[in-house]
Amino acid sequence: MKQTLTSFVLWVMTIATGLCVANLYYCQPLLHQIQNTFGASAAVMGWIPTGTQLGYALGMFFLSPLGDRFERRRLIFISTLVSAACLIGVALSPNIYFVIVLSLLLGLATMTPQYIIPFAAHLSSPQKRGQTVGMVMSGMLLGILLARTVSGFIGDLFGWRVMFGSASVVLVILAFVLRAALPQSEPSFSGSYAGLLKSVIQLVKELPVLRESMVFGSMMFGAFSAFWATLIYLMESPAFNLGAKTVGLFGILGASGALAAPLVGRLADRRSPRQTVGYGIAMMGISFLIYLFFGGTSLIALSIGVVIMDVGLQVAHVSNQSRVFSLIPEARSRLNTAYMFFYFIGGAAGSLLASIAWSQAQWTGVCLVALAFVAIAGTTYFVKKPAKNVETLSS
Repeated sequence: MKQTLTSFVLWVMTIATGLCVANLYYCQPLLHQIQNTFGASAAVMGWIPTGTQLGYALGMFFLSPLGDRFERRRLIFISTLVSAACLIGVALSPNIYFVIVLSLLLGLATMTPQYIIPFAAHLSSPQKRGQTVGMVMSGMLLGILLARTVSGFIGDLFGWRVMFGSASVVLVILAFVLRAALPQSEPSFSGSYAGLLKSVIQLVKELPVLRESMVFGSMMFGAFSAFWATLIYLMESPAFNLGAKTVGLFGILGASGALAAPLVGRLADRRSPRQTVGYGIAMMGISFLIYLFFGGTSLIALSIGVVIMDVGLQVAHVSNQSRVFSLIPEARSRLNTAYMFFYFIGGAAGSLLASIAWSQAQWTGVCLVALAFVAIAGTTYFVKKPAKNVETLSS
């Protein structure tokens, strides 16, 4: 008999998703501090945020499908503890290469959010699935954005090592809270691990809606990551002469986008999720045009752009996941694997290309890279015809 998703469990899942995904973003406001500690170049430093996102993408492909093969509560407990171990490893790193390698491993280990999201969708009723995903995703986006706020302030006061060490302690406590609060689950896939991975590839081949959502998600998150991976360099440039705290404040401002998630989820439940994805793409494009023409010298323009960008990403991402989770109920972890693998491949590409663009053309280069990502998403949206009978949640 299917268990019911209570309000308490949903809140625990939402908070845990935010706390765990934050692992991937603590580094961004602290890059200059870490650079000063080890004397590395800006190009080398770009591999830290790239490594976390690349590791996360690899974890999505090789580890996230296990949510359909094994009991999810146990996987969530183990993943959270391993993430805590990686965080303390970063805090104790003796050189920049240890930081880069452990950042990759941290991304690989941080699978708790990707076990929780399909778990929440599974426990939810079909009529409220979009709203449920939106709720959990609001926690995820808050974690992504407020991680920069927390690390910016703690790093400024106590240093980057304290930030990573304290985050490790939080995750150890969280692991035991999750083990006590979450219900047990029944695996929905009984085949081998190789068969599990093969089935992910097969789902991508068979489902055009999944492929389209993968393009939308990866390009949107690539643009988003390009902005955040290089914002610290813009803030510390002669145009502003600011630092990590300011990046943290932008994180608070951008968190307003997370407040839109449950509303977007309800909209996706009632209307076409693909249509709301289009709204998100348009908002992202507008935000980067603001950054390109005004953001290089104006904090007000940057602030307006951050709000529009983060709401746009949330609109597109929640709608994408509503589409994906509606396809095959018994394969939600594998569907999520395919979608999120490309999502974070896009993020890693955005971070890396933006770092290179900054070294070559400063802020203008970053904005042009991001706009190229948005343009690919927009072209896919307008050129491809939507598939039939998949735009409402029916499972």
